[in-house]
Amino acid sequence: MSLIQVPRRRFSRRQFLQLSGLSSMGLLLGGCASPLFEDLVGKTVEPLNQSVEALLLNSQKLLPEFPISAIEPDALIVNTFDFTPKIDVNTFHLMIDGEVNNPISLNMEQIQQMPLTSMTIRHVCVEGWAAIVQWGGIRLRELVTLAQPKANVKYIYFQSADGYYESWDIASALHPQTLMAYQKNSQPLSIDNGAPLRLASPIKLGYKQSKWVTRITLVSHLFPRRGYWEDQGYEWFAGL
Repeated sequence: MSLIQVPRRRFSRRQFLQLSGLSSMGLLLGGCASPLFEDLVGKTVEPLNQSVEALLLNSQKLLPEFPISAIEPDALIVNTFDFTPKIDVNTFHLMIDGEVNNPISLNMEQIQQMPLTSMTIRHVCVEGWAAIVQWGGIRLRELVTLAQPKANVKYIYFQSADGYYESWDIASALHPQTLMAYQKNSQPLSIDNGAPLRLASPIKLGYKQSKWVTRITLVSHLFPRRGYWEDQGYEWFAGL
């Protein structure tokens, strides 16, 4: 099954290390990716063992959040791996499919009628910066529940309007602090920051938090393509 077709960019290991200034441990502590790395190629760090990392995740434990006064309104840098898509919110639909009993397609009006959850968390980037942001949206697990996933589902794929693709373990996706966000700092999310819908969570690095999500697919196994940056050497589980 091929979820998306994405042009591959090529780069050298030396370029990767020079541009990022990070060791393999640095990648594990980072949070996002940008056009700075678009000319990189090859696998630079082997992913940590998935089972070991999964054991470290408490799928229900809440991470500490910040007071509203701690928000850093100008600290979140806009990074785009290729281009900013044009999306008509009036015709936008989020598709949820895969190994589910009830595939669904929701427009933004339907999504915004669901309970709003807000959280103020730190977004950490692989480039060495971080930002405290308040996100507002719908818990991802509420959307997953609507689709009625089959018992063997272990992973979840996210496809974005710009061609970006990402995959998560299902436990992280169902964590109570994992959102499909449509607000930033109590204001409607801007297109640069991923409107109409983006992932936001304090338990994953920034490059796992896809913007412009249009499709969510639940599956029982990972496909050869696991994520745009992971397929170029980034760590897959990427938990904080």
